[in-house]
Amino acid sequence: MGESMQNNIPNAREGFEIPAPEYYNFAYDCIDQMAVKERNREAMIWVNQDGQERRFTFYDFSRLSNQAANLLLKLGISKGDFVMMMLPRIPEWWIFSLALNKIGAVQCPSPTLLTAVDLQQRMQLGRFKMVIADTSNADKIDEIFDDCPLLRERLLVDGSRPGWSSYPELINGEVRISRHQVQLKVKTKASDPMVLLFTSGTSKSPKMVLHNCAYPLAHLITAKLWHGLTPNDLHFTITDTGWGKNMWGNYFGQWLCGACLFIYDFRGKFNADDILLLLEKYSITSLCAPPTAYRMMVLNDLHAFDLRELKHCTAAGEVLPPDTVRLWQEGVKLTIHEGYGQTETTCMIGCFRNDKVKPGSMGKASPYWQVELHDDNGQPVPVGEEGRIAVKLTPRPPGLMEGYLYNPEENAKSFVNAYYYTGDRARMDEDGYFWFIGRSDDIIKSSGYRIGPGEVEDALLKHPAVHEVAVVGAPDLLRGMKVKAYIVLRQGYEPTETLVKELQNHTKHITAPYKYPREIEFVNALPKTFSGKIKRDLLRIHAANGGAYEFN
Repeated sequence: MGESMQNNIPNAREGFEIPAPEYYNFAYDCIDQMAVKERNREAMIWVNQDGQERRFTFYDFSRLSNQAANLLLKLGISKGDFVMMMLPRIPEWWIFSLALNKIGAVQCPSPTLLTAVDLQQRMQLGRFKMVIADTSNADKIDEIFDDCPLLRERLLVDGSRPGWSSYPELINGEVRISRHQVQLKVKTKASDPMVLLFTSGTSKSPKMVLHNCAYPLAHLITAKLWHGLTPNDLHFTITDTGWGKNMWGNYFGQWLCGACLFIYDFRGKFNADDILLLLEKYSITSLCAPPTAYRMMVLNDLHAFDLRELKHCTAAGEVLPPDTVRLWQEGVKLTIHEGYGQTETTCMIGCFRNDKVKPGSMGKASPYWQVELHDDNGQPVPVGEEGRIAVKLTPRPPGLMEGYLYNPEENAKSFVNAYYYTGDRARMDEDGYFWFIGRSDDIIKSSGYRIGPGEVEDALLKHPAVHEVAVVGAPDLLRGMKVKAYIVLRQGYEPTETLVKELQNHTKHITAPYKYPREIEFVNALPKTFSGKIKRDLLRIHAANGGAYEFN
């Protein structure tokens, strides 16, 4: 996509357009074109925990991905092959992602925290021909290699290892691999498969989400409207490379806007001080982070950091606690804009840059996305009432997955009567703003009431003793189900019966009395997926078994 097209995309819902070409290839049509038209435009600033820094232009990524594509062709990878990438936040992730796109292969990013057992399950489900990894993850691949007969090739990006092809050795060997052009350039239709993503698997084995080659274009909504990016922005999304959020915030839409990515490669525990110092040092203009990260950052004295260049902040993944929004506003003078989407979609609901912010709301439906709320019979619910989030498929919105690969049962559940059902519940107000309630399978039915865990959690988070909380339904002889809260306390608070009563009364004062947690259990930590989402399925099992099931 040329820059003229990028700059003509308006920063508003009305009149916003996404190109719909018959043929599209992000690596050729965006990166290579940018390399020609603006050879020296910076595409990425990469920094690691040790203070090392590398900078890349669009020209650099164009040439490096050409070379990587030629290497992949040499190793027998071609159009339609499935390739897993298990790489941390290093530039090679983007180089090989672009390279796979250039040869028409289907790429699958994988979280580096997966165990060998996780990997074996995914390798066999996805029928992968190749895995691209770094030294820190190679042991896990070797452990399962013999049990994955379709896995033929292992490529190491940062060294050499028996049984592996070495990226550094091959590109620096006697037979030089060209950067000038891809030796076997393929044309990809917009409908051709491009990206395979695994869901986080909060309730069962992960599903495989397949996106096509037009998927990058749909992230213009994410980057242009929600992140509000221009070619002059330096954008920082805090996420791991193995999840769909990396596609949302560190890749397609941002580069289509001509913005520069800021990538921070940290391998250990998240450190809020480091993030704030980086925002200041590099004069980052746009930040997207999970609510947990904002919650940790506001514990600092935000006035001590010079964040005057920061112009826009966004968050997604979980509901933002009201106190976090208030403290960020007081310290940085910016409102956090929430958004909603899934691995299966792009940003389908959002509070865009020029929108009025209603704290706690996900925002309004994105262009091209006709979002409705339905009851259990597929009928629209009145304004103000909760319902299942449903997306109309006529016409099919850009960025919606092709479907769950090799999983007709899940496809049948999600695609019903020309609608896609996200599995989440929400309500919509009279202004068209959506308010998240919770997952459909998280809804608690108690004494005839339907209780969304998010509302109870939001109330409990307003108490000074509560650091983290997750609410699920627990069996109850009288009510069928009762509300149970698992709470991680802040430092300085002790788990006492007095505090239990205090938290219950606190909840009754904030939300409807029938929603208060009739049972509270204090825990040291909540079980979470690799992407940081609470594994409510484990908590439900724990609650159903009266605490006999261990989840820590």
